Amino acid sequence: MTTRKADAQHPVQPPAIPSAAATPLTPYARLPRRHHDRHIAHSTVDAFGQAHWLLTAREPGREPGRGRGAMKPYDALVVTAGPDGRSQETELSALRARFPLIDALPDGGFVVADARSRRSEQHVQVFDALGRESWAFRVGDAVEDLLADRAGQLWVGYFDEGVFGDDDLSRPGLRRWSAGGEPLWAYEAAQGASEIWDCYALNVAEEGAWVCAYGDFTLLEVRPDGSVRQRANSTKGATALAVHQGRVTFLGGYRDDRDRLVDAALHHREVRPYASGRLVGPDGAPLGRRRTVSRGPRVYVQEEPYTAWTVLDISTQGGAGS
Repeated sequence: MTTRKADAQHPVQPPAIPSAAATPLTPYARLPRRHHDRHIAHSTVDAFGQAHWLLTAREPGREPGRGRGAMKPYDALVVTAGPDGRSQETELSALRARFPLIDALPDGGFVVADARSRRSEQHVQVFDALGRESWAFRVGDAVEDLLADRAGQLWVGYFDEGVFGDDDLSRPGLRRWSAGGEPLWAYEAAQGASEIWDCYALNVAEEGAWVCAYGDFTLLEVRPDGSVRQRANSTKGATALAVHQGRVTFLGGYRDDRDRLVDAALHHREVRPYASGRLVGPDGAPLGRRRTVSRGPRVYVQEEPYTAWTVLDISTQGGAGS
């Protein structure tokens, strides 16, 4: 897969707003040490706040002599842990994803998708609570984010190679599916409205979703009925965002702004920044390579080597730099 986002060569546009001190993350959940010898194929935090690690014996890869996309099925272990330190394990059999993305479903099952796929491949597998595959379907190539909501619906954001590729399923940039593979909704830009060329940041909240996408980074609020409100946004390049009670906090940006926090107020047609700062680790150290998951007022952050999740929760913390 291609790494873009913070490394992309786009002009830096720092916000002309007051700059504040650093905001530290809070420790959240850890992978038990006994599993540290396994390969972490993917990890996420679900809609109910549980962290999950998809562990394999080695990095998934194609078998020698096989063509593109031809995978020998492999087994995996899902380790689930919460802030209380308790953990549980679920074995999954016969996974086929070369670049796996995982999330949990409200019935105790899991969904695993391959980020890259051909149009002939059923690249999304759904497993029941016992780890048995129930069915498979496809959602399109170049999956950037796969997030299940509390109802078990799947929000899928796509990166540019899908939006501008030859897979029609990916072209809207954002879609919502049932856990059974039924297409429920797709983003469609009205005349003069913002297109999703690359879904940089996707927040799946209890009701609806929020999107900040390349090219113009307009903040899109997707309501439960599928209607979309657009708000003009001057903060460019954010890769995660949190939303709470009329406030949005953006994380990330290009080059030196990859750890930037920008607080903004939600107005009818725009977001208005009022403070900025930097996000740092719980110990105050700069952040390294990381994954992020955005859920309502929370941004979960997992730094390399991806064995622990930390959290920024704007419903309990002040603004940037507080």
